[in-house]
Amino acid sequence: MSKTRIGIDLGGTKIEAIVMNSDGEITHRQRVGTPKDDYQDAISAIHNLVIDIETDAGIKEALPVGIGTPGAISSKTGLMKNCNSTCLNGMPLLEDLAALMMRPVRIANDADCFVLSEARDGAAKGASNVFGVILGTGAGGGICINQDLVTGINSIAGEWGHNPLPLNNLITEDAPVLNHRTCYCGHRDCVETWVAGPAFEKSFENISGQPLSAPDIVVLAEQNDSQAMLVLEHYYNLLALALSTVINILDPEVIVLGGGMSNIESLYHRVPDYLEQYVFTDRVDTKLVKALHGDSGGVRGAAWLW
Repeated sequence: MSKTRIGIDLGGTKIEAIVMNSDGEITHRQRVGTPKDDYQDAISAIHNLVIDIETDAGIKEALPVGIGTPGAISSKTGLMKNCNSTCLNGMPLLEDLAALMMRPVRIANDADCFVLSEARDGAAKGASNVFGVILGTGAGGGICINQDLVTGINSIAGEWGHNPLPLNNLITEDAPVLNHRTCYCGHRDCVETWVAGPAFEKSFENISGQPLSAPDIVVLAEQNDSQAMLVLEHYYNLLALALSTVINILDPEVIVLGGGMSNIESLYHRVPDYLEQYVFTDRVDTKLVKALHGDSGGVRGAAWLW
């Protein structure tokens, strides 16, 4: 059993656990709701979930645990930072869980776990340089080089969503008015404020007056609604501009998209058309692909931390 490990995805609404073997096969899976705004309840829920899934799997030894979290461990304090589940911020999550469960524990940002999963045995398998993007309620990112995570000296490698989007460089003839947007982090025009799911919905509401979900907007665009088509085309352009800064610096072989917005199938042939306007090269060979493992990417990547 030494190569079997447990992966945990600590989300805002659910905590998911898996048992995964060395071939990447998930043999057991369990989920529980995430206790709301209570740190002690959250770590207890993780501990109990690990015990339950080991019992269900008939495992007698204490397996190593990898955990994907909505933030990262500060290299300055050893405490959690940048978590949108704010009860985790400033807390010694790794230390507390290792002591409570009496076993080795590793922690990484959920976007890092996502890209690790896709680089190891997902849509980017075999690529030596991979950038992973989660386009959901926010916009996270992670980097894998030779199937290993790059975390960085500040534990923020790949935090692409909170870079400012250079809107002055947007090449377009018919874009909606680009009023500046303030991000929850306190800065203005972060990538997340323009390419996350809620940002896409906000763009449509700004020109139509209709508060629709992202999937409904895409359906309207497919039905040739002029306003939805304009916003979707504008989104391709914005996403290409945002990704071009990554390509110019990291030059990845593959960019993998996950999260709800990654389900827009037209992204994969329309965004590359725009990339060539922004990337500093004569031909863009970076592949833009959809995640293979879908919603399981984060929890699988957490298990791959071992």
